[in-house]
Amino acid sequence: MATTITTMAEGDAALYRLLAWTSPAYPVGAYTYSHGLERAVQDGAVENRADLIAFVEAALRRGVGAVDGPLLAAAWRAAGADDDVVLDEVAELAAAWRGTAETALESSAQGAAFATVTASAWPEPRFAALAARHPRRLAHPVAFGAAAAWNGVPLRAALFGWFAGFAASLVSAGVRLVPLGQTDGQIATAALLAAVTAATEAALLADLEEVGTASPILDLFSMRHETQYTRLFRS
Repeated sequence: MATTITTMAEGDAALYRLLAWTSPAYPVGAYTYSHGLERAVQDGAVENRADLIAFVEAALRRGVGAVDGPLLAAAWRAAGADDDVVLDEVAELAAAWRGTAETALESSAQGAAFATVTASAWPEPRFAALAARHPRRLAHPVAFGAAAAWNGVPLRAALFGWFAGFAASLVSAGVRLVPLGQTDGQIATAALLAAVTAATEAALLADLEEVGTASPILDLFSMRHETQYTRLFRS
């Protein structure tokens, strides 16, 4: 009985960390980024709930999700094995693997914020060392994956939570931009469950040597957003 209670307590602690890290209250600045969605709305490509769902699903399945998921998984595995050499290689790859200036900022700025907050709220020497080796160049999925491994968060849960948080953040941006009602936002979030699950499964099976994306229209929206005259979001 004692063993069961201990296991449940450890699982609860890991879940608590995961929920904290993916909460909108975690101060990484996710609410300031739209991943090019602001430009898509400006251009009339996203005008309603169905369009928003399609945009987020494309980002999850064929856009950044197809890259960040495998990077998170690779960082988790390297951190779990305490292999700093491989972990640093993954960090460098993630820092370079961005299609536009704004998506690079989106990842590195949130990664830096995540590293700072997590090192203070959930101190772990190995995580502090990783952040010190990659100052302001630590991509968000790499920081998240390494922290998850060192804090007992299972890989699948970390991936699922990461994708769910990403989807929820974009839906929130869409609710403000289109605009949509709060109920529409929750319907969109519910509709994206299958895409979040699929992205999670794909990341678990991905070979980092063969990973790539095929979402030029999302990159185009991001690049056009860089010169948009009035903007609410940084990307």
